[in-house]
Amino acid sequence: MKFDPGIGVIPVRQPLGFRYEAGVFGPDPERRSLDAIRRSLRDPDCSGPDPVYAIVMDVGRAEIRDQLNERMLLFGAVIYASGQLGKEPVRSQGHVHHVSSHSGWSPPEIYEIWEGSAYVYMQEFVADNPGRCYAILAKPGDKVVVPPAWAHAAISADASDFMALGALCDREYSFDYDAVRKRNGLAWYPIVTRDGKIEWVPNPRYEETALEVRTPREYRELGFVQQDSLYKQAARQLDRFAWVSKPVICEEAWKHFEP
Repeated sequence: MKFDPGIGVIPVRQPLGFRYEAGVFGPDPERRSLDAIRRSLRDPDCSGPDPVYAIVMDVGRAEIRDQLNERMLLFGAVIYASGQLGKEPVRSQGHVHHVSSHSGWSPPEIYEIWEGSAYVYMQEFVADNPGRCYAILAKPGDKVVVPPAWAHAAISADASDFMALGALCDREYSFDYDAVRKRNGLAWYPIVTRDGKIEWVPNPRYEETALEVRTPREYRELGFVQQDSLYKQAARQLDRFAWVSKPVICEEAWKHFEP
């Protein structure tokens, strides 16, 4: 069965982008070229699909647009091409969120997979020691929380298929790529094996540390559940997601958070 995120933002494979149902707002997609993301890849000189992905930020049904603006929140969506970037599956650039001027925090983010399957990879630090590293394997309807200040990327788990996801973000969501690019990517690279599976190899520009690979968990302590779409839960009670733009609300939870 296909997953319906309920937001009225429909992924389109050709050309890579989105269309909007009636009563849905959103911009034209921005398409990321292969050249734009090369410095985050294991092989910067690789070939692969171009554009690699298309992204739209600040999308949704008009019914909660004002509420989203008031709470400094927005929904975004990304669709990724099928194929490989050298030996890696199609993926986003690794990045950290800039500190938001209104909260003083590098904000968290919630991913929700819409089509295909994905690894949401994240690490605590972009430093010699990257700290804890996770690769969360998510399928349509699964949600994954990236905690404040962690570096992260979305990676297709099946290079033969397209992948699409939605995200709930702080309205000041801006991306910082510089630290990741200086190390040619994040601490672990996903590699497509001959049988189409993903294996992980360390980036030698970091101290090697353990990588935990697993499936998503419940996030009931953060006020939402896996069983209903992110947008539908937000439309019913948007305040349950206030911590996305005000991370201090969950300050204690972030100290020992496990994705």
